[in-house]
Amino acid sequence: MTILQALILGIVQGFTELLPISSSAHLALTPWLFGWPDHGLAFDVALHLGTLIAIVAYFQEEWRRLLWAAVSLARKRRAETHEEKRVVFLVIATLPAAIAGLLLENAAETIFRSPALIATNLMIMGVLLWAIDRFVSRERGMESMGWKDAMAIGLAQCLALVPGVSRSGSTITAGRALKLTRESAAVFSFLLSMPITLAAIVLKLPDAVREAESLAPMVVGVAAAAVSAWVAIAVLLKYVARRSYGVFAVYRLLFGALIFYLIYARGL
Repeated sequence: MTILQALILGIVQGFTELLPISSSAHLALTPWLFGWPDHGLAFDVALHLGTLIAIVAYFQEEWRRLLWAAVSLARKRRAETHEEKRVVFLVIATLPAAIAGLLLENAAETIFRSPALIATNLMIMGVLLWAIDRFVSRERGMESMGWKDAMAIGLAQCLALVPGVSRSGSTITAGRALKLTRESAAVFSFLLSMPITLAAIVLKLPDAVREAESLAPMVVGVAAAAVSAWVAIAVLLKYVARRSYGVFAVYRLLFGALIFYLIYARGL
């Protein structure tokens, strides 16, 4: 892999991981579009380190409060404050995806990376995101969440193992379906990405390092992902405070249609 390829993939990862447009789809399809060798799932996970850095840095105050809440929760064995309850909800929401990831790891690396399947998922989830965001009321903040809400969002996160669904897209859509405000759904989705991303990095980063002929492309890719992810968080939170998720649904439909056109044009 060249430095330029790693830079492009890092930028793609950073922007698309936190926007509801599927980073896994873009990372799987970028080499296919440009005729590059498939860099593999291990390198994808390595790029998530950059996303993780951005999430921790952007929400550092929130993470500090959650850390102290976790310590307090461990002492009292009872969740009383909003922060303590949020810690419990993040744990509940993380478990389904962690289990699904272990069970479906091989499929995620092979059959789930089919361009036709990715394009189909992009378009289906785009319609769902638009419809739910358009027709469901938005009246609840994160402080109103319960454990059933957390479990529902966690189950939705499992769908993101299939490229094209989008981890942030599935969790934000689930949050909106539960009547969370657009901003609350986005923030919980961002916070929820940290534990599952950290677990994936711990499991897959050693493989990526062993497979790499040189660490320079990986370092460049991670740095590019961190910077672009920071920008994506800031842009999305400001955008959804005043506007709908409709633009992302339209993007998903257009991108999916482009993939199908290229499949047809290339005779695949």
